[in-house]
Amino acid sequence: MRKFTFLIIIIFTGLNLFGQDAPEAPKYGISFSGFVKNDFSYDSRQTIAAREGHFLLFPKSESLDKEGNDINGKSNLNFLSIQSRLSGKITGPDAFGAKTSGLIEVDFFAQADDNINLVRMRHAFIKLNWERAELLLGQYWNPFFVTGCFPGVVSFNTGAPIQPFARNPQIRFTYKLGALSLMAVAQTQRDYTSRGPDPANPAVTKVSSDFLRNSAIPDLHFQIHLNKKFGNNALLLGVGWAYKELLPVLKTDSNYVNEEKVKGLSFVGFANLKTKPITIKFEGIYGRNICDVLSIGGFAVVENTNAEKSILTYSPTNTMSVWTDIHTNGTKMQFGVFAGLTKNMGTNETLISGPIYGLGTNIDQLYRVAPRIILNAGKVRFALELEYTAAGYGTNDLKDHGRVIDPVEVSNMRVLFGSYYFF
Repeated sequence: MRKFTFLIIIIFTGLNLFGQDAPEAPKYGISFSGFVKNDFSYDSRQTIAAREGHFLLFPKSESLDKEGNDINGKSNLNFLSIQSRLSGKITGPDAFGAKTSGLIEVDFFAQADDNINLVRMRHAFIKLNWERAELLLGQYWNPFFVTGCFPGVVSFNTGAPIQPFARNPQIRFTYKLGALSLMAVAQTQRDYTSRGPDPANPAVTKVSSDFLRNSAIPDLHFQIHLNKKFGNNALLLGVGWAYKELLPVLKTDSNYVNEEKVKGLSFVGFANLKTKPITIKFEGIYGRNICDVLSIGGFAVVENTNAEKSILTYSPTNTMSVWTDIHTNGTKMQFGVFAGLTKNMGTNETLISGPIYGLGTNIDQLYRVAPRIILNAGKVRFALELEYTAAGYGTNDLKDHGRVIDPVEVSNMRVLFGSYYFF
């Protein structure tokens, strides 16, 4: 233990002294920041969530016992500190005529319930900034998560599954033309991945980056942002497109090489108006096979087009989501509310065989309303949020493009209290 403590002291001392050999030299190195956060939550029913219920997506469907009682109607309670975070911002000398910087950010959210409390990498990237251009290489937010326009909720889900949520290894290039910014991104998947057939049992859904990696084409994004200031007011407008291909299987059931892919084009539009008293945000998404960003949907098997070779064709499901977030801009006290809706719109083709792979594919629609109050005092923040989420579960009608019919609505009320200490 003493050796470990001594090693930590040496490392941090070295980081603090890095780049300070001469008084006149620029102070290059790393600076740390972050926060300690504790979440105290109560749910009125069982939920679909990650990390022991911390990252809430939606309530579980009804599950009736022999007397007709809903097993999933049981409430749930938990306290967790796994969202606590440490960020290291890195600065260094210029390279290729550009200012250089980097970031390493970790928390204790881990990658799965069985390693919860362990350190997880959130972000890790380097940036090169020229006068008008910026190049980012590494793991950062998925472009569907617009850092200038996302819900200010207390919950770590940040509005998911209505608001897309994911971080991806990527190459991101941004070019500024006055108030306009053009952004192009090529990315892969790591912690947030697509869903498809398990090679060992095609009837079972597998969560893996294999489907994108085997397509040999990165997930491609392009966005246009407009940033304007009007006195003390600021306006952000933007639109974006994304194209993704997945290869569901390498070989068919008859042991032939498979070339059939799932292809999907998605769209996003957003706006953020900030005035002195309030901030108003809005976003709309039309996505095809975007369960990798924790949205409902995925893709379906359309039909077997070649009985001898067992060649299957696929079609992505379409998901529409809209949300708005409004909050006051007080420094000591803030009030806000998030409201959103996501809808399963089925596939563009009539399905003959199925199955459907994805997340929440038997949900017709889901809506959420979440009011909140935030109190700030120095480095301390207390936040209280009520998050009401309702989802309509039904069955997929293959003849009607896989749309969900006869939905039964279930709902969950989460009471969430968060405490923060920023440093």
